[in-house]
Amino acid sequence: MARVVNLRTRRKQAVRDKDRQAAAENAARHGRARAEQAITQARADKALRDLDGHFRETEPD
Repeated sequence: MARVVNLRTRRKQAVRDKDRQAAAENAARHGRARAEQAITQARADKALRDLDGHFRETEPD
């Protein structure tokens, strides 16, 4: 005997699968991994620290 299938659930699952596929394509096209974002932020922070380290401290006259 055949299994009973809820068509509404199948339809919702098909929409979810399509949305997940579209999200994966967009992430591959536009997104960056969290590790890449962290590296970029760390490099920017280091560059700012290095720049601040080159300033002279002057005494008021």
